[in-house]
Amino acid sequence: MAEGLYQVELTASFLERLDAIEAFLTEADAAFAFDELLAELRATVFPNLARFPRIGRRYLNHPPQSAEALAQLAALPAGAASALREYLHGDYLMLYTAMDADTTVYLLSIRHHRQLSFDFARLWPGVNTPAGR
Repeated sequence: MAEGLYQVELTASFLERLDAIEAFLTEADAAFAFDELLAELRATVFPNLARFPRIGRRYLNHPPQSAEALAQLAALPAGAASALREYLHGDYLMLYTAMDADTTVYLLSIRHHRQLSFDFARLWPGVNTPAGR
């Protein structure tokens, strides 16, 4: 990899969400849409994040409003909440983290932009309140 590029890592939770998207699209007779999503991730999203890790907006620019989600964010490891970013590509919103002291971007979750929330409890074990955003 060229110097200056960040490494993009897919977490288990991101891969689980991709599996769920694939199952949903396959059941809806739209498996082609999943293939297109994978192609767009490889061709556009991953290279963009590798080159511009702070391209996404800060998650906390529009903090959740519910008490449950705020409590969940407060329970995250130190610095984790401020490192969360959102990247919108097509109909999908991805949650990722890009820490200042790290050269790796970690893709945490992907969801359709109309879905209600990210599941923080699954992203960080030990955080057990429901997400409200």
